[in-house]
Amino acid sequence: MITVLRVLWGTAPLAFWLVLIAGLHYLVMAWRLTVIDIRHQLLPNRIVFPSAAIAGVLLLLASLFMHDAGAAFRTVLGGVVLWAAYVVLRLVYPAGMGYGDVKLAFVLGLYLGFVSWGAVLWGTVLAFLLGALWGLALMILRRGTGKTQIPFGPFMLAGALAMLVG
Repeated sequence: MITVLRVLWGTAPLAFWLVLIAGLHYLVMAWRLTVIDIRHQLLPNRIVFPSAAIAGVLLLLASLFMHDAGAAFRTVLGGVVLWAAYVVLRLVYPAGMGYGDVKLAFVLGLYLGFVSWGAVLWGTVLAFLLGALWGLALMILRRGTGKTQIPFGPFMLAGALAMLVG
């Protein structure tokens, strides 16, 4: 998203501001959800649902002002594809994935899709890699086992953030 912002600054100022606001919203949302998920293992609908609407509107409007139908298509489809992938994971192994993670996947898919399909892929891979490393560290330190539930939202948000900043 940083790269997109650099390009938009000179070519589409209104789109620049829309993407910047969407990015700032991401940071606030990510911070709030991370704190709540770590404390309560919960990703509240009162944050996730409005975030989906805010991201969708801002990023689709930015795509419109960029005259980039591809970005609009990727934004929407990125949300749907990532949501569907997490639904499958939830169906395959319900104990390993909460509904909050599934709903958050849609929001992250909007952001990552706006950037690129590669961002969708690598943001997701990075989330699982970070989560696995955290779980492994817990086992090595004897603070958890293979059955210990960890909040996955912070890893999802961190993986996406890495792709948005990069």
